[in-house]
Amino acid sequence: MIWDFALNKQLRHQDRCFDLHIGCRSDVRKLVLFGPSGAGKTLTLKMIAGLLKPDSGHARIAGETVFDSAGGVDRSPQARRLAYVFQDYALFPHLTVRQNIAFALRTGWRNPARGAADVAIERWLQAFSLKAVDQLYPHQLSGGQKQRTALARALVAEPRALLLDEPFAALDKALRSSLRSELAQLLAELEIPMLLITHDEDDIAHLADEVVHIAAGQVAP
Repeated sequence: MIWDFALNKQLRHQDRCFDLHIGCRSDVRKLVLFGPSGAGKTLTLKMIAGLLKPDSGHARIAGETVFDSAGGVDRSPQARRLAYVFQDYALFPHLTVRQNIAFALRTGWRNPARGAADVAIERWLQAFSLKAVDQLYPHQLSGGQKQRTALARALVAEPRALLLDEPFAALDKALRSSLRSELAQLLAELEIPMLLITHDEDDIAHLADEVVHIAAGQVAP
């Protein structure tokens, strides 16, 4: 089973309360969580990634338990080996494209050198056509180049699965279409499982093997 999670979380802010109870079991490689803004999609993704701790439940990805409140399992985000690409890409503004990608392979606290070299880094620079811009900083990149850099950084460490948070939302329509096709081809080549969250039906049409509809913190019928 690739995806097996049942997660519960209650969030309170002043007099407001949001209860999330999301569960899914699926063996498809491309799973999409679909729903409007505020439905709980990003919260679910962050709990699976280990960036937000659930109140209770479990998460098993590709057969490995990364969280289980009953069993006392709560692996660190690094130990889960799940690549998370944020909606805004979360690139380090003070690091070049090459350094951003190399950061995922770093040990210790120092930033990678501008000339950081590794077979894996070169592979993804080449795969995403980033060699020509590898010494540029994020503010010098186009939207598509930023996304490719974020994907390269996510994939360079050979993750167990790829988690994508609205990856095309900030792009114009033509670029969204192009990058969807690139991502679909990449996933087919790598055979890496993907969990994508979106509110865009075009993402579903091009990238989903199965869709889980979410509304108000629940799986919708």
